[in-house]
Amino acid sequence: MASYEGDGGFTTGSYVVGSFPKDYGYGADDPDHDTIVTALDSKPRILLMGLRRSGKSSIQKVVFHKMSPNETLFLESTNKIVKDDVSNSSFVQFQIWDFPGQIDFFDPTFDSETIFGGCGALIFVIDAQDDYMEALARLHTTVSRAHKVNPNIKFEVFIHKVDGLSDDHKIETQRDIYQRANDDLADAGLESIHLSFYLTSIYDHSIFEAFSKVVQKLIPQLPILENLLNIFISNSGIEKAFLFDVVSKIYIATDSSPVDMQSYELCCDMIDVVIDVSCIYGGSEDTDNSAFDQQSSSIIKMNNATILYLREVNKFLAIVCIMREDSFERQGLIDYNFHCFRKAITEVFNVRHKHQSPPIPSSPQTNGILEENLGKT
Repeated sequence: MASYEGDGGFTTGSYVVGSFPKDYGYGADDPDHDTIVTALDSKPRILLMGLRRSGKSSIQKVVFHKMSPNETLFLESTNKIVKDDVSNSSFVQFQIWDFPGQIDFFDPTFDSETIFGGCGALIFVIDAQDDYMEALARLHTTVSRAHKVNPNIKFEVFIHKVDGLSDDHKIETQRDIYQRANDDLADAGLESIHLSFYLTSIYDHSIFEAFSKVVQKLIPQLPILENLLNIFISNSGIEKAFLFDVVSKIYIATDSSPVDMQSYELCCDMIDVVIDVSCIYGGSEDTDNSAFDQQSSSIIKMNNATILYLREVNKFLAIVCIMREDSFERQGLIDYNFHCFRKAITEVFNVRHKHQSPPIPSSPQTNGILEENLGKT
């Protein structure tokens, strides 16, 4: 993996403007927040829980509504359940329910079956800059109640607001919270419950990476996507590739090589550049006339002989590749392999639409088609 200098500049290559939609909103929040909708919904739910002022609403606004982190300082505390529908691409489809911090699980009006029954993941946010003993007690109560209703829930713990902590303090805080939370579960005989822990902040890319990991667990096609990316990069001389949901900058899949935080940040910044240029020089306000053609792409050349290459997969998905400059000399081969990759992704989409309910197994047929058609470096 290439190393990137922090102060290294970069030059922008050719942009095909207007290649991304100008309306990046996820739609307005559900206007009826006071009543829990009991109708069955095929979309998995992600529940945001935690104590008051822990940063739950700020996370939602920054990741899914493009709010500036500084603007979140003026958000009021959530006093009712706020439901947000995320339905951009064929893979990124779920609901986010933001819960008030003062919610009482033992209130007779709290319907655990309705709330936890259709839940795919539960994110519990802990303020790392505050005394977290009360938060740990609430975490234990929440996890115990949710697991009793739905044993299949993925439990995620965001140790939040770590931007104000030193590196040593971050590690110590994470270790302490991890130890105490798991000890509480063990004392209650709930050792089978697995908690995942993430250090997050809305002032850097850590919150986007953490949400990426959460969303990936809700995508049954993830092994197929990873395998397709592995085949694509191995035949194209690419070092790293991310499949992004452009709107939220969540990567829904990447290849099997380890994720380097600096590489992920570069790819996120590239998406921001492409979106900004498209908004400035794009077409009309009517999104139906936006330039969503198969040639939409962008190239950024770093000053350390590294290339960032973006190609649009569909209206809301894009692949961002990191490669050495000498590998990009075979751009024709890379573009041909990308077309094969996009065709395979489309096939996975089609299978999902035909079989929306049950998860599809890793398809050797799809992988085989891609391997047969790909060119070799």
